[in-house]
This record gives sequence, structure tokens and C-alpha cells, in this order.
Amino acid sequence: MISVRALSMRLASGGRGVDVLTDVSLEVPAGQFLAIAGPSGSGKSTLLGLIAGLDQPTGGRIEVAGVEITALDEDALARFRRDHVGYVFQSYHLLATLTAEENVAVPLELAGEPDAAGRARALLAEVGLAERAHHYPVQLSGGEQQRVAVARAMARRPALLLADEPTGNLDSATGKQIIELLVGANRRAGCTLVLVTHDVALAAHADRVVTLRDGRIVSDE
Repeated sequence: MISVRALSMRLASGGRGVDVLTDVSLEVPAGQFLAIAGPSGSGKSTLLGLIAGLDQPTGGRIEVAGVEITALDEDALARFRRDHVGYVFQSYHLLATLTAEENVAVPLELAGEPDAAGRARALLAEVGLAERAHHYPVQLSGGEQQRVAVARAMARRPALLLADEPTGNLDSATGKQIIELLVGANRRAGCTLVLVTHDVALAAHADRVVTLRDGRIVSDE
């Protein structure tokens, strides 16, 4: 599903270059639940963003579902993400002026799917928020907002589900609910799940844990 080859990412900081990722290579088979772990600043979120096609690396190549995404232009990347990738952010990234139902329906409407609202309502029911469909993000708790974000990420039944510290802003009980939703999607739908975390206990739920330190893979088990 994912092939990362000799990936590097160098950013400018304070007038000099900083190596965020260095020579990272990784193969992830379809259907696997992979946790990317490591301390803050190790390059975890940068790697996830590159796999999602949100950024372009300085060097190396990435293939997702047989497509070399590092060779695509912005328009093609946007279409690829729309059709193949679901992304859950730590800070939810819901649209404040839309209800929960409308937030979940957005990717469906952009893809021209029929009955986007009906599908959105069904997804909210799956994450236990059927009664909150017409509430705005400001009216929802952090855990509820993240459940809406998970429903939105799963809306197009993506082959690849990516989550960047999805429980980072939540208490442990609520975080456990979010992880159960993500793992459930991985197990039921067979989607590949890649989750970034610095939480060792959370990483233990994964089929495999890759640990980064200073932009390099230091363990893969």
C-alpha cells in the first residue's frame, strides 16, 4: 500500500537548513495498522504529511496504492487525496460554520456522491453522534469533535486512513474511544491505518511500531 524510499525533508530555519527527515525507507502492506512513534520533534508528523501528499519531500519518493505521489502536481495530488486518503488531525480541523452533519458531508459533496447528507448521518450514527448531527463544532466537546473528524475521514471509504496524534487533546477515556473507532475502521473495512503518536501504550495497539528519532528510523518491530 505504501512504499517510502530514501525520503528526506530539509527545512529552512533561522537562515540555515534543518534536516527533519533523513534517508527514511518504509514498506507498509495493505490492511496493516502501523504506529509511527517517537519523541516530539522526531519527524513523525512530517512523515505522515508527506505520505498524505500534503507536502513535497526534499528528496526520495513515495508510492501509495501504486501511484507515485511525489511525481504528481497539486491538482492530481488533491484528487488522489480525495479518492484514496482519510486524514484525522490532532486539532480536529472542522469547519466552524458547518454542523457536524455538514462537515462530514463535505468530502462526499466534493466527490459528487449522491445523498451525501444521508451518508453523513449514517456515519455520525456509527460514531455515536446521531443526536448531535445538527450541532456546530463550538457546541461539541473535544471528544465529540474528534469523532466527527473520524467520521469525515471515513466518509469516502478510503483505502488509507492517516491519524496525527488523534488523542493528543483528549482525556484518556475519550482517547480510548477514538482509538477504538480507528482500529474498528481498520479491522472492518480493511483500510490501511497509519497513526502518529508519542504514547507508548497507544502504539501497543498497532500491528507494527516504527520509531523515529532525529528524523531517522531507529526501530521497526
